Amino acid sequence: MSLVIEGKPQQLRTAVTVLLAEGHLLIEDVPGVGKTVLARSLGRAIDGDFRRIQFTPDLLPSDVTGVSVFNQSTREFEFKRGGVFAHIVLGDEINRASPKTQSALLEAMAESQVSVDGHSYQLARPFMVIATQNPIEMEGTYPLPEAQRDRFMARITMGYPARASEVAMLTHNAAGDRITEVRPVASAGQVSAAATVIRQVYVAPAINDYIVSIVEGTRNHPDLRLGASPRASLHLMRVARVVATLAGRDYVIPEDVQELAREVLAHRLLPTVEAQVARRDAGDIVSEIISATRLPERG
Repeated sequence: MSLVIEGKPQQLRTAVTVLLAEGHLLIEDVPGVGKTVLARSLGRAIDGDFRRIQFTPDLLPSDVTGVSVFNQSTREFEFKRGGVFAHIVLGDEINRASPKTQSALLEAMAESQVSVDGHSYQLARPFMVIATQNPIEMEGTYPLPEAQRDRFMARITMGYPARASEVAMLTHNAAGDRITEVRPVASAGQVSAAATVIRQVYVAPAINDYIVSIVEGTRNHPDLRLGASPRASLHLMRVARVVATLAGRDYVIPEDVQELAREVLAHRLLPTVEAQVARRDAGDIVSEIISATRLPERG
């Protein structure tokens, strides 16, 4: 992935972490900074199915989940799968579709299945939605519902590249799009097996208590009118397990929880009007809560 995305190692690491934690990723930033390229490169790095759904105002929920079509020859209805049936699904510019279409992803993201006409269809494993969205100030965008945002395990921003990285990008892409150079380095089965093993990483009761203390801090903070949900606690624990695994440990320490806490929690929080006027950033508030939360005693 780093072949085509210059100077963004932390964003790439977060994307892989969310994949191994069996979660979904929201990438929010202005157009043209590499949101779609990151999703495409991750899809090509895995030897599995990758689909892209371009969200537009006229996109229908059935375009996402699928629809039952009457077959004239068999005289029966057949289910035609929608774009969500893949290992990696790119929801490009998700906030350009109507809230109704956005909500079509809710069941798939939460339960890895799709229900159409009274029938449930299981999705492949691993299953990951990578959604890109432009800031809500951009024309033609709809804000994501809170329920939808809460189903994303983490949110990242790409940011403008450093000058040297942008120069290197121009040099490397002189001959064309380098996305074709990304080759699979793991199969879908290997990723799924790795995720299963990571679930066995030990999380001590004191670490679970630490995670809940951080999440509770978002619910009681005076600058927040909506704190993080219990789902956020679960997501934070799963991400910490992956961070521990990538560090070569089979147990979680507080630093593993802290590493991606901003990315896991900030997008779920709603600052108060006063905090917004004061330009208080949700990520900074999360950092404050972590600093104020007592570390568990090492046993």
